Amino acid sequence: MSEPILQSSVTCPFCGHRSMETMPTDACWFLYDCQGCGELLRPKPGDCCVFCSYGTVPCPPKQQERSCCR
Repeated sequence: MSEPILQSSVTCPFCGHRSMETMPTDACWFLYDCQGCGELLRPKPGDCCVFCSYGTVPCPPKQQERSCCR
């Protein structure tokens, strides 16, 4: 199994602001505070975390086809 990609660009669906973030390998981010507009982002229904919903790369567990944080 290859090493997961840990960098993901999160795009706010409200204002379009993008921010490069380093994803943790041992936790999920259920909440994300947009640095552009201050909106608090939550995962979309069916997604496990904000990276899976708004990131350019899904979270490390999903990349490795493991069960995620929930």
